[in-house]
Order: sequence, then C-alpha cells, then structure tokens
Amino acid sequence: MREHEHSKEFVRVHSPILTKPFYFFLVLSLVGGYFIILRFVKGIGAVSNLSDGYPWGIWIAYDVATGTAIACGGYAVAILVYIRNRWQYHPLIRSAILTSLFGYCLAGFSVMVDIGRPWNAYGFFMPSRWQPNSAMFEVALCIMGYCVVQIIEFFPSLLCVLEHSKLKWLQKAIYHFHPRHTPQDEALVRTTVGWVHSATAWFHPKFNNILIFIVALGLVLPTMHQSSLGSLMLIAPTKLHPLWHTGFLPLLFLINCMYMGYAIVILESLVSSYLLKREYEVDELSGLAHIIPWLAVVWLSVRLGDLIQRDQVALIFKGDKYSLFFLLEFLLLAGGSLLLFESKRWRSPRWLFATAAMMLLGGALYRFNVYLIGFIPGTGWRYFPSFAELMISVGIVSIEILGYQVLIKFLPVLPNPHMHRDIAHVKPSKAAPAVARA
Repeated sequence: MREHEHSKEFVRVHSPILTKPFYFFLVLSLVGGYFIILRFVKGIGAVSNLSDGYPWGIWIAYDVATGTAIACGGYAVAILVYIRNRWQYHPLIRSAILTSLFGYCLAGFSVMVDIGRPWNAYGFFMPSRWQPNSAMFEVALCIMGYCVVQIIEFFPSLLCVLEHSKLKWLQKAIYHFHPRHTPQDEALVRTTVGWVHSATAWFHPKFNNILIFIVALGLVLPTMHQSSLGSLMLIAPTKLHPLWHTGFLPLLFLINCMYMGYAIVILESLVSSYLLKREYEVDELSGLAHIIPWLAVVWLSVRLGDLIQRDQVALIFKGDKYSLFFLLEFLLLAGGSLLLFESKRWRSPRWLFATAAMMLLGGALYRFNVYLIGFIPGTGWRYFPSFAELMISVGIVSIEILGYQVLIKFLPVLPNPHMHRDIAHVKPSKAAPAVARA
C-alpha cells in the first residue's frame, strides 16, 4: 500500500467531546481518583480489605492479571498482521494498540496503588536491587517495557496529524501571543506550519524504517510476561486449588490472553461502531471470530488433559464453590467456542458481540479463579473487596474508556469506512515499509 493510501486508512471521529458518556465516565474517574488519593494519604488499610492471608485482592486479580489479558488486543492483532502477514486485519491495529496502551499503563499504575510501601518503588530502577530469578520482576520489567513500546507504536497517529492537518491549534497559539498580528506575523505562521509539515514528512519515513524493531519487541514482551503471570502461581501449590494449580499455567495464560485479545478487539469495534453510528467492520471481525474457537479448543484440551493426567477430574463434580466456578468458566468458553464454529453467525454483529462477550467473560473468570477465587490461604481468612477497592478499579477502567473517547476524536485511530481496505495481497513497496502501516 502506498504512503498516500495508508495515510487515509485511518480517520478521527468528528463529534463533540463533551457528551453524556464523557460526563458519566468522568464522574466515575473522579470518584476512583478520590479513593486513590485517600489510599496514599491514609494508607492501604483505610481503603482495602487486604490482609496477610489475602495480600493480593481485586487490584491484582483484575487490574493486572485480567486487565493485561483484556489489553492484549494489540498483541493478538499484531501477530496476525506482522507474523502471519494477514494485512486485511490491519485496519483494526491502531484501535487495538490504543486499547492495549491504556490497559497496560493503568495496570502498571494499579500496582503502585497495591504496593504497601510505594515510596520504596524507586528500587525497581536500581539494578543492584534487581532479582532476575523472580517471575514478578520479569512481569514488572516487561510490562514497563511494553508500555514504552506501545507508545512508540502509536506515535504514527500523531505524525499523521502533524503531516496532513492545517495545524490550526498552532496558528491560534501564535496569534494568542500576537493578538494584533501584522502581515509579517501571518507570514511567520505560514512559515512555521510549513516547517512542521516538512520536518514531519522528513522524519516519518525514517521513523517507519526503525519501527520494525519496535514491532518485534512488542511481540516478544507480552509473550514473556503473560506466561510469567501464570508462573507466579506455580510457587503456591498448597494454596491454589488443584483445579487450577498445574505446571501448564504459563502456557494456559499465554493462550488465554490471545483469545481474550481477539475477543476484546471484536467488542471494542462493535461498541464503538454502534455508539458512533459507523459501519461495522464485519469482514475483519468475522475473520477474528474464525480464529478464536480454535485457540479456545487448544486451551480447553490442555486444561482437560491436565486434569485427567493429574487425576483431578472428580473435583469438577464435587458441588462446592470451586467446582461451580470451574464449570461456569468452562461452559462460557466451550459455549462461546461452539457458537463461533457456526460460520453463519460470523456476519451477524449481534452474534459476534454475544460470543465475544462469552469468550471474554470466560477467560477473565479463569484468571480470577487462579488469582483470587481458587486461592486458599488457610483457615480463618476471608476476603471480599471493600467499596473503595471496587471504586478504585472502576475508576481506573473509566479513565481508560475516557481517554479512548477523547483520543479517537483528536487522532486518526479508527478505520476509514469509505476506503476499500482489501489489502490482503498487496505487498509493501520500498517507499512505504510494511510496518509503516502501523
């Protein structure tokens, strides 16, 4: 695809920012922000029900373990586009990367909220205090690195704005300092805008030439830390219920994040198209819907095979809360997979939404089961998140949704509905490297 073609592949949304959903999520964000401030002022005990028995609560179970899996849309789509060379899915890449960027950055922030002594967090940046044998250290390092990688991957959106817009904001800024502008001031404005356009046009192709290395790093880092999130629970064989504790945890977490990543891309695309009254990306989404059940079948096969090999199948039908949560998790994933195997449903936005939601809920419940529900610290310990804990998590999610709403109206993120995007067999030219499309 030529440079002038892929520059038009994405568009920004031309609609007001201050809408009812904006104010709704703004209120939730402010409430969550209030409790976050309260946590840092009065301590973690003032807002949470965490204890020595349950040192990890909903902030880790959802915001980190589950939130990063939901935010793997960019990783999952990048595998299709850059590894399998399926360029027909490229229109989904920017929105997927933006969702992943917010998800990972806010997951990293939620860790700071969860740390009992956040003032000691500076030790992470001191190599003398590193513990390279720790899975937790590897997770933290990779998440931080992946946040930086995603910012760089999303940078072409800003470059497109600088290169092709009229930069009216820059003109207003200059005229603000020179309210009584003269013809010389107007000439200065035109010169400045022209210089910005020229500098961006010169930098953009050079940036694209090195972007391939960033993309490669962006594929390696999630593979490492998603599997390591499973490895973290390998050290708790006596505290994690046998239905979930297995040596296959790293593999299960890696496959789990992939089908959850595709599911969130489908949901995000459908919801944004519905709310913004845009055409549904049915062709691309139906392709993702074809991939999800195969990943889920592999995951379910490993899951059941492991239980059979460890002779733990009887626990599934024991009738306690652990067996019920296992069956709910299993039925959501198995049911969603069976529905997605029916190709006639791929063209229906309603069926796509329902099945993707089932896969996302089932995958999220699996991570909750591993990190919270299936965790057994011993007798006498109880945990249920406090209202403040819940509102902090709700506030963090609201900030993510709020930021997404704002950025898609400033930057070209969503696919251009008026552009023919059948680029599956188009080979990138030297003037426009393949990764330039990111």
